Amino acid sequence: MTSQPRRVCFTLQVHPARLEEYRTRHREIWPEMLEALAATGWDDYSLFLREDGLLVGCLVTEDFDAAKAAMEATDVNRRWQAEMAPYFVGLADGRPDAAAQPLREIFNLRDALASIPGHDVA
Repeated sequence: MTSQPRRVCFTLQVHPARLEEYRTRHREIWPEMLEALAATGWDDYSLFLREDGLLVGCLVTEDFDAAKAAMEATDVNRRWQAEMAPYFVGLADGRPDAAAQPLREIFNLRDALASIPGHDVA
């Protein structure tokens, strides 16, 4: 039995002085990195960046731990993480992917509407 896909959100902190470089790196992301993310279950993956460096990542996946582990096993991810680490603040082990811990979802409009008797969520 497959699990229900779920939304996952996480935050990291980019060095404010390196925001434009960070944006540029993501405009030039390696095709093999994109393919690895798609192949390992990082569906509908987006990054949002605030001007103070707050980075918010969002994705849909059936199993975030499995998706992270599958990416960790790829060579392209090891190379990407090593190149991206200097852009981040406060990485305990120097790896942005290891620091991306999911936030707990406390509200979802679709779920709340579905809980109303007789309400049809399209």
